Formats: sequence, structure tokens, C-alpha cells
Amino acid sequence: MSDSLHEPWLRGIAFNPAAPSDVLIRLVDPAAGEAGLLMCAGRDLPDAVIDAALNHPDRVIRRALARNRHIDPARLAPLATDPSGIVRGWLAGGTPAHLRPRWVRPLPDDILVTLLTARDGGEDGTLTANEIAGELISSQQIPLSFHRSMAGHEHPGLRERATWEWHSLTAAQREALLDDPDPAVLKAAQEHSWVLDPEQVEARLPSYGSRGKQFVFGRCALSPVLVEQCFADGTVHPLTWNPRTPADAVARLARHPDAEIRRLVATRPDLGPDLVAELREDPDEDVRMRAGLHPFPRTWAEYWAIDRVIGHGPDCTCPITEPTGEPSPDWFAACAVSEEPVLRRVAARFPGLAAELAATLAQDDDEEVRILLACHHPLAPPHLLLDVFVTRPAHRPHLLTLPAFPRTGWAHLIGHPDPDVRALAAADPTLAETPVEDPDESVCRAAAVNPSLTPEALDTLLADSRTAEGASANPSLPVPRMHELLDRCLNDTVTSPSGGHWETTPS
Repeated sequence: MSDSLHEPWLRGIAFNPAAPSDVLIRLVDPAAGEAGLLMCAGRDLPDAVIDAALNHPDRVIRRALARNRHIDPARLAPLATDPSGIVRGWLAGGTPAHLRPRWVRPLPDDILVTLLTARDGGEDGTLTANEIAGELISSQQIPLSFHRSMAGHEHPGLRERATWEWHSLTAAQREALLDDPDPAVLKAAQEHSWVLDPEQVEARLPSYGSRGKQFVFGRCALSPVLVEQCFADGTVHPLTWNPRTPADAVARLARHPDAEIRRLVATRPDLGPDLVAELREDPDEDVRMRAGLHPFPRTWAEYWAIDRVIGHGPDCTCPITEPTGEPSPDWFAACAVSEEPVLRRVAARFPGLAAELAATLAQDDDEEVRILLACHHPLAPPHLLLDVFVTRPAHRPHLLTLPAFPRTGWAHLIGHPDPDVRALAAADPTLAETPVEDPDESVCRAAAVNPSLTPEALDTLLADSRTAEGASANPSLPVPRMHELLDRCLNDTVTSPSGGHWETTPS
């Protein structure tokens, strides 16, 4: 067998679900090159392999492990105090934005506390503690529950950070922070309280750029002068979603000549019955539809639940965030039986929706309802997941990460014109014959992973460049054969697959 097959063999074994710890540990070695890094970052790992990576002397292995979203994040806790700031930074940053899955798993509270209260960025001085904290804040790995708990946390550094989200705090939390015994927390509370003082907001506005003004107009308490400025400048969009927009301004927005503005304001929970009645007679069909959703959006949490769905379309791949605890399950249940498709779509996004309601929505006449249920609800039936995978390519990467995604029942799709669909079908172990000769290489590779193949058949496929990676990832490959392949691959000089050194510029 050619040495050119070493890289696909290594990649395949690295992701072989039947590879035992002693096989995988051999890949936590510079000789394994990129395959070892991909393994540490990209699959579930046995405890022994995790320990080997956590204690590896080369930071690139620990750095790769820091981005692993497949293992229990609690096992990554030692990386929060890693000697290397690069490793800490990769743990804090999570998966790069361009590769980030739709559902970003939050880090445990103890890791968050460690990263957010660190006094330094590590022994190597590559990053500062503030830079690492900044990576964490932008990574979406901090759950809303932790954000809410910071205002009352025992660590003053976290209470200080809570003041940065002053507009999101409850009145009781703000009052407590303005009476905090820690001088730094008290000072921060006083400095951030301006966002709810219309006069201070008006005074600070000139110092903000265009993005800053979007924040001010969309979240802060506004003076009459600033409201008038928005109408005069034609920059009223942020006012439509600001909970603190004065009632008289809300009425003006509801009667704005731009239909888009009226659409945005039509689902606000603070609209009076007269305005709702007016908007239900609006000449714009979308405005009428949105106004017709009342009285469902009675709170701002319900408003945002609707906003996350309305107008997004069937191929929306917006991030999937954790349930916030509000709206209530009863509200989502009411949405599920509504005659309005938009409200049924809202219900379909709620993973806590009762099983019987989820089963009903899985057969809904509205395609978007079915798509949202498939992508969000853990009890979405396998046939629905399969159907959405076949008909909506935009959702395929996400669907493949779901535990309930079916791995059998694909035989009828083996001749599908889309190679992505044929590849899934090719791996179905119930197939009578695996299509290892398919004209598309990705289908051949997937067929070679099919566990129905015998070790003898795998030997032939291991020698073919189109199927070598799939065959070495096949769970039917005997463990002694895995070791034999590794013996051949790891005897060469330690280089990366691209011929360069392992270390790369951190992202």
C-alpha cells in the first residue's frame, strides 16, 4: 500500500467510533500530524484519551481539546488555568464563528468564574486576562442563567461585570449594586446607571459612533429631544424594539408612513387596544398579520420569542439559544394550537413543548412549522428529520449533530441525485449492497464506513485512495488492524500533513 494513504488512514482511525483508548492515544502524538489535532477537537473521546490530551506537553494538543464540543465540558476545567494563554483563549473563544454550530453549548459555571476572574492570562504571556474574558463574552458560551446570577455573585469581580448590562438587570438588582459594599462594584454601578437616565443618555450620545447610537436608541431610556431627533433623522428603527420608547412615540411609529416600521411595531406588547385595532386594518398585509397576533405577545419575552421566528423564512440558520425560562410553557402550548402559522412556528422552536403537541406539529400543514420542530425539538420524529435533511440543505449540518437523527431507513434514497443524500444512504447498515463504486468520492467514502462490510472487504477498500479514509473509520475494522496501520503511518519523520510545523497562528 502506498505511503500516500497514510493521511487518510490516520484521519479515518481518528474518527473510528470503535477505536479503543490505546489506539486513539497513539494519535495524540506529533507524528500523527493534523489527524491528532482533528481528533482532539472533533469527536467524543474516552476518559483516558482526554487525560492524555489534558496533560500533553505540547500546547497545540491542549489547544485543540479546548474547542471540543463533543465531550462533557466539565472535563475541560483544567484548561481554564492552563499555563498557556493561547489554550485558555481557545477554551474561552469556543468554536470559531465561521464554524460555530447553531447550538452553542454553555460552559459550566466554575469554568466561567475562573476565566472571568483570572488575574493573569497564563504563564506564557501570550494573552491578557481581559483579552481571554473578551473572547468568552463574544463566544455565546455564557448561559443566560449565569448572566442573571452575576449581579448577586459572591465574587465582586462578577458583580462588577453585571453592571455592564445595567439595562437588563431587575430594579432590585440595580438597587443592590448601588449599595454594594465593594468600592469597585459600587463605582461601576454608578458609572453604568446612566443608561436609564434620559438626561444622561442625551448628554452622552454625541460621543457614540453609529453602532453605539443603535445601542442607545434601541435599549436606553430616551429624552423627548432624542426621540424627536430620531424622527427628524429618519432613524426610528431602533425605537420599534426599545421597551423604553415613550407611549406617544410608539403611537407615532404605529402610524408611520413606512410599512416596515409599522410591521416592526405591530407586535409590541405595550400597544394599546386602539392601536392594535388600527393596525389590524392596515393596508399592508404583513402589518395586519402581525397585529392579528395579539393578545399573544403580552410580555417582552413573548415579543422576542415571536421576533425570532417572524419573517425569517424556512432556511433560517440563526443561532439556537437556551430557553430563558420565560415565556411560560403554557404560553408556548397556546401558540401550538393557534390558527396562526407564525404562532405554531414559535411553539415549534420551544424544546420543552409537550410530546403530544410536538407530535401534532410534526404533521402541520405549514412547512416552516415542521422545519423548526425538526431543528429544535428533541422529540421530533426521525422521519421528519430525514425529510428536512433531504429537502432543505441549509439545515443539514445542524441535523447531523442531533442524537435522534436516523442512521437507518435510507435505502430508498440510494439513487438520489444529491450526493449528500446518497452519502447518508450509503452508510445505512441495512443496505443489501454498499455503493463503493459511486461516481462521487464522498459517497464512496461514506459507503466504506458502512459497518456491514467485512474485514476482508475493508482490506481492499483501504488500498483505494477514494475509500481509504472511510474504511479506516469503519467500526468493523479489527483493532489489531488499526494498530498495524498506525505502525506504518507513525514510523515516518514527525511532520504535519501539509509539510509544515504543527504550531499555527492562533485565531
